[in-house]
Amino acid sequence: MMNTKVYKAVHDLAEDLMAAANKNNREKFESLFAELKAICIENENTSKDHPVQWETLADFTEELEEAITTYEKALAKSVAINNKDHMSSVAYSMATLQLELGQKDEAIKNLQSAKVSANKIEDKELKAEIHDLLESLIEEEG
Repeated sequence: MMNTKVYKAVHDLAEDLMAAANKNNREKFESLFAELKAICIENENTSKDHPVQWETLADFTEELEEAITTYEKALAKSVAINNKDHMSSVAYSMATLQLELGQKDEAIKNLQSAKVSANKIEDKELKAEIHDLLESLIEEEG
């Protein structure tokens, strides 16, 4: 279970980051991003550590390789607490970035893992996105 104060802080920062990005307010975005990163680092390996903060940080990380590394951290934390929702969404997000970087084999592996995790979740839309992307990549190979 995620600490309520941390969840609210991360959620609010995510909304503010989206608003800053939509307004192309670089200075505000960088300031908010630094704040989110500080929360993640402060909570790391404490009782307040949770995959959602790392997933959110990765979502707003502009450097793709760095974002993948952060998603890997979120995935490891999701696996540690056996949270199928986060395992699915993180692996899916990581796969989409890997595709952007031309890492098709890694993306397929992550999508296959996401599909397994997604068997146990309620989010039908995410399940469909994982399935469709995985099928399209497998069809390309075949």
